[in-house]
Amino acid sequence: MATNLAFTTLRWCGASAATAVLLLAANCAPLPPTSSVVIPPAPGGAARIWTYRNDAPNEPNQTPYARLNGQIARVVQPNGAFYRDVSPGYYTVTVDSYGAPYAHKFADFNLGAGQKAFVEVLSMREKVGSGEGLRTLFFTRLVPPDIARPAIAGTPFTAQLIASDRSLID
Repeated sequence: MATNLAFTTLRWCGASAATAVLLLAANCAPLPPTSSVVIPPAPGGAARIWTYRNDAPNEPNQTPYARLNGQIARVVQPNGAFYRDVSPGYYTVTVDSYGAPYAHKFADFNLGAGQKAFVEVLSMREKVGSGEGLRTLFFTRLVPPDIARPAIAGTPFTAQLIASDRSLID
């Protein structure tokens, strides 16, 4: 029996080590916080929209699309931040969501050249049917810079997640 236990433990340790090596080889290291990433200034005449999501551990891991004026900007990752450089103008930032559209569910604002806007993606769960099922509703809100900057600083910078699709990255 002791030999069986020793063999099982040795097999388990070997499998764990192999898994660790595979994860390292696949570059599955955590993303750096936004504060440690060099962010270039917005190009001359452009404005910048930062979008971030700081979820609690019990929040859903769904990844809805963020849209700027109805066009896909990128996928919103749980606990992630990204920015888009845009032309000055009027913007509505939405995220794909289930359920009836609530009034004032999404952030909308005007941006001039050189200005920045900070948009937080929030979620809430809603009971479906007899109360057994849940679905997630997403919404956005405009956040003042003095509140948004510290929140974004510790959030992983997710712009490099989809570098294979140039249309969805910054």
